[in-house]
Amino acid sequence: MRIALYQPEIPGNVGAILRLAACFSAGVDIIEPCGFIFSDTRLKRAGMDYISHVKFVRHRDWAAFCEALTGRLILLSSKAQTRHTDFEFASDDTLLMGQESAGVPDTVRERCDAQVRIPLNPAVRSLNISVATGIALSEALRQTGNLPA
Repeated sequence: MRIALYQPEIPGNVGAILRLAACFSAGVDIIEPCGFIFSDTRLKRAGMDYISHVKFVRHRDWAAFCEALTGRLILLSSKAQTRHTDFEFASDDTLLMGQESAGVPDTVRERCDAQVRIPLNPAVRSLNISVATGIALSEALRQTGNLPA
């Protein structure tokens, strides 16, 4: 199971997701350009010493990421119709998270094999990206029997 971050903008969110990935033994793909300098101290602070426990790959752009992709690409989107709990995940899926401010462009959305959403109170807009990643990753790992012991 992998997590892909499409042109992330907030280093603290990336750090939190790297920490999450380390805790759940998931790989991370970071699709550049990022909205910050990747060596930013806020990223290091948020990821703490967990960064050394996660395997992550930085891709120079969307095309480079697509060339390296194996398995299905599953977009998490507030616009999706299918609930993440109703979707059948596979062990080699990559969960794609869009930009914090804009999500993903239609060309990226069209490349995805499926789109899922986390059901929310209709009075609110969205979750923080790192929280949403944790919810989706946990469900995907639970379904595939890959939660850490």
